[in-house]
Amino acid sequence: MSRPRATLTPPPWLAHALRAQRVPVPWSAVTRGALAAGPLLSAALLTGRASLGVVAAVAAMLAGINDRPGSRRAAVGRIGGPALAGAVGLCAGTYAGQNCSAVVLTLLLTGLGLIAGCASAGGPVASAAGTQVLVAAAIGAGMPLPETGWQRGLAFLAGAGWLLLLRLALPTPGSLAGGDFRFDGERVAVARVYDAVGDLLDAAGTAQAGARRAALTAALDQAQDALAGPRLRRCASSAAERRLHAQYAAALPLAEAATALAWAGESAGPRASVGPRRLAAAVRDRAHTRPLPAPDRSVPALRALDDALLHAAEAFDRGYSGRALHRRRRTVRQTLTAAFGRGGREYGMRVALCFGAGSAAAQALHHARWYGSHPHWYWLPVTAVFLVKPDLGPLVSRVLCRAAGTVLGALVFAGLAALLPRPEGLVAVVAVCGALLPAATRHFAAQTAVATVLVLALVMVGGEPQASAGRIGETLLACVIVLVVGHLPMPARRGGGVRHLLAAAASAAYAHLGHVLAGSEDRAARWTLRREAYRSLAEARTAIALAAAELPPVARHTEGADAVAGLLERLVDTTTACAVHLDDTGRLTSVHLRRLHEVLGRLDRMRERVGLPDPGVPRPERLEVGSPSPCRPSSGPGGPWPSPAQKAPRWAARSPIRSHTGA
Repeated sequence: MSRPRATLTPPPWLAHALRAQRVPVPWSAVTRGALAAGPLLSAALLTGRASLGVVAAVAAMLAGINDRPGSRRAAVGRIGGPALAGAVGLCAGTYAGQNCSAVVLTLLLTGLGLIAGCASAGGPVASAAGTQVLVAAAIGAGMPLPETGWQRGLAFLAGAGWLLLLRLALPTPGSLAGGDFRFDGERVAVARVYDAVGDLLDAAGTAQAGARRAALTAALDQAQDALAGPRLRRCASSAAERRLHAQYAAALPLAEAATALAWAGESAGPRASVGPRRLAAAVRDRAHTRPLPAPDRSVPALRALDDALLHAAEAFDRGYSGRALHRRRRTVRQTLTAAFGRGGREYGMRVALCFGAGSAAAQALHHARWYGSHPHWYWLPVTAVFLVKPDLGPLVSRVLCRAAGTVLGALVFAGLAALLPRPEGLVAVVAVCGALLPAATRHFAAQTAVATVLVLALVMVGGEPQASAGRIGETLLACVIVLVVGHLPMPARRGGGVRHLLAAAASAAYAHLGHVLAGSEDRAARWTLRREAYRSLAEARTAIALAAAELPPVARHTEGADAVAGLLERLVDTTTACAVHLDDTGRLTSVHLRRLHEVLGRLDRMRERVGLPDPGVPRPERLEVGSPSPCRPSSGPGGPWPSPAQKAPRWAARSPIRSHTGA
């Protein structure tokens, strides 16, 4: 009898470093990358302003890192906001480097690191802005150039603005697929929501339902992001834009009904997913919806799905004048709490220590002639900034990938620099690396290798000698600094960022539950609260997964957080099912009450383990089995939804196939 072979499973921190993202090649971003840094550098060389061309090309490279898939309107903030922060940081670093001593400069950069690190906790755009302001400040202080600070700041804005202009002007597969240049990722993102609803309906009653529900949440998040942001071509696109917003809003009750069906654990039937898929095709192709088959109306969730399909078909016909995305804006107080709360302070202190220690070590090496006769010492603090970023993965994974990528990139550039003519060959290297950078985002080591070759080629065009060996040494020193600082004990409790996100998710989940139990007739508000709960949970899940892949001494501080996130997801799912059932019957069943009591009880027992505050939400004990709920269906702000008494005759008389031919 043969024994099963034992498989060697790498620890989480090593498995994360070896894992690459499986995403398609973003050919549009590859094209923009090829047209960004290389042409900018060529234009600067032709006009005799090589140093300004280097600054503009570096800005285009950093903007290319933020050039992620999505709509044009989302790209304005995602690229433009960090570019403005980088220009300010470059000006400040230049003037500080010219007028301050080494000690004062180190203190100033450390303070800037604290502020930027705290602000990075405010969200993805704030995190990118915090990174760029520190990187640009280090370049301004550690790469002396003949131009003044404001000239370098303008060149930085010009470089990032050129890539943003390419992003706004060039067509993409999203705009070509939709047949409308005005919309890039918006139409595709909304269509994916309907496809995700269909996938969830197909998976209802199977083991894949949980993963499909998570995919639906991700699709809704992406559609929200795609539709948010400034309008482009306001007058020309207003009618089509309102229709697209209406199509997105019509997907929310469908998503709610599909979640309730998945929660019940019963199959929705083969016809249930046909309607959402036809709606997805109508969004994608700007075509008619075609006849929508009515699902079986035997249970409240199926009746809610049928009504949502009817509502969606009517919305596709008419559109509406509003632009509500069912997304609450973050207040100034919430932003400040996120930035300077426990999680923001912990991250800010680590960023400040890494950036300050990197700057001090770089200046000490500079005065010790480590760099030879060239006064550029920016590499070490810039590397420390990228290494300390939790957005890029767990700490050890970042360090391993950064070290491997830098060594590979430096060796490749050393060979290219010995073979290629100057400056023409180096300009070609910049253009090729600019094109490869978007495709290399699949893995941090590959991205680091491409960025290393690109930056070394840029600064060599600007007059810096070939220094691959020195850059490898500085990178390894930055890795040591970040590893030490990343594991230092802090006054704040470890894992504050995870706990902050988990507390926000819990608050959103309990707010959704409180709204449903309070009997509010505002369905639009309910959908907003549900969206916020699922979105907050997705953010918390991402942070928890990254924290779990840290070294054991660090990962143990967030133990139990994943279980709490799972319970919160069950709470939101159960609340959604309760809301759908209350809309239909006006009362809860024993199954709904039992599951609510079970998940709330387990959350109460686990809440103190991870340090979550008491939510103080009303409990459903006052609702007994079969008792009327304060919730009553009505025609509230969420749309024209009839009461159960009004719906009964229509349910019995409706044909299995309804024909809705809205565009």
